[in-house]
Amino acid sequence: MTSDLDGEHRAVIVVGGGQAGLSMSRCLDVRGIDHLVLERDVVASSWKRHRWDTFCLVTPNWQCDLPDFPYAGPDPHGFMVRSEIVDYLEAYRAFVDPPLREGVSVTRVSRDEHGTFRLETSAGTCTADQVVVATGGYHTPVTPTLSEPLPPSITQVQSQDYRNGGQLPPGEVLVVGSGQSGAQIAEDLHLEGRQVHLVVGNAPRVARFYRGRDVTDWLDEMGYYRMPVTRHPRREAVRAQANHYVTGRDGGRDIDLRRFATEGMRLHGALVDHRAGTLHLRPGLAASLDHADEVSESIKDTIDGFVASRGIDAPVEERYSPVWRPESEPTELVLASTGITSVVWCAGFRPDWSWVDVPVFTGRGTPSHRRGVTGTPGLFFLGLPWQWTWGSGRFSGVGADAEFLGERIRSRRGITSTGGRGDVCDVLALGA
Repeated sequence: MTSDLDGEHRAVIVVGGGQAGLSMSRCLDVRGIDHLVLERDVVASSWKRHRWDTFCLVTPNWQCDLPDFPYAGPDPHGFMVRSEIVDYLEAYRAFVDPPLREGVSVTRVSRDEHGTFRLETSAGTCTADQVVVATGGYHTPVTPTLSEPLPPSITQVQSQDYRNGGQLPPGEVLVVGSGQSGAQIAEDLHLEGRQVHLVVGNAPRVARFYRGRDVTDWLDEMGYYRMPVTRHPRREAVRAQANHYVTGRDGGRDIDLRRFATEGMRLHGALVDHRAGTLHLRPGLAASLDHADEVSESIKDTIDGFVASRGIDAPVEERYSPVWRPESEPTELVLASTGITSVVWCAGFRPDWSWVDVPVFTGRGTPSHRRGVTGTPGLFFLGLPWQWTWGSGRFSGVGADAEFLGERIRSRRGITSTGGRGDVCDVLALGA
């Protein structure tokens, strides 16, 4: 049930009750800062309702490290499945015990001439001295623009709505996109025995294991996950980079699209258009597969260099050798002649902050910030991809960013702590 928020004022309002919002609440709570968390649905709703049945983390469980709540289960090097992820977040919610209102949508955030934020919500209008937007960076699924819509006989499903092959009609399935979701959904359907067509994009891949360890273990020891975006070779451009595809399924393994092709999966170049029942494809499949392999092998090169420089005793492993190459690259795919009856769109997501009516966005519509701190005093973002490190949008790094913002929020002029559970009671008057 939702209470009427009309006229309510808080020192801080956090928009979003997922892992980012809960982390922010914990960091505010231990500092004794009055706040409220607004969640448009329920806690962990995206994990409960927008993941397929066999979904699991691609990062090992030890990387789940929300503030004051690290993973404490029996399998730190395993990969939590969807139900375990939900249980982890529900347990964190109980631990944090946040001042939370579920079922409240924020439709507009604005700031008046006095610096007070006004939040228009489905439960009324409230105000705050500071606002943290903790809704992540993946909001609206992308569907490529085509000259003509697909025939009505084709069932179309977005990746966030895919559950399993049983929800699709009999027949062949076209999966568009080979990022993490597309590669894993294509594998899921392939393992179910469906004939899968996969439109391959430019996403890179990474090996699951190399030289006796999970690749993430090596990267962590090498300091990659602590590298701030300001030190990354690509700087802020890395925020738009596609995620490497790999899987934690069945204990973790590589996703090798070439091997799938030897087993009957049909791989295609990028989708360009659709006209009169024919899909038009761009040549480039071979180059995309080669690029994905090159990225994976370059990561192995880096690991080899680290092992050698530190004198680490690690088993030598034979490098990957491509098991399949396309003999030709057709530029057309006639739907009627293939037997394709459904399409799963896995073309990514675009952010939607149209409800944030504060001038803090770039020309591309992304927040202009440094580690979540915007140019508008009192407005912050949390949980964005590469907000500060690789883990900023994940269980591994969102907590550190929340801690950073907690200190910034506490240090801003005129914020009164409640002296509640955090046992801090004062009016802080430090510089903004």
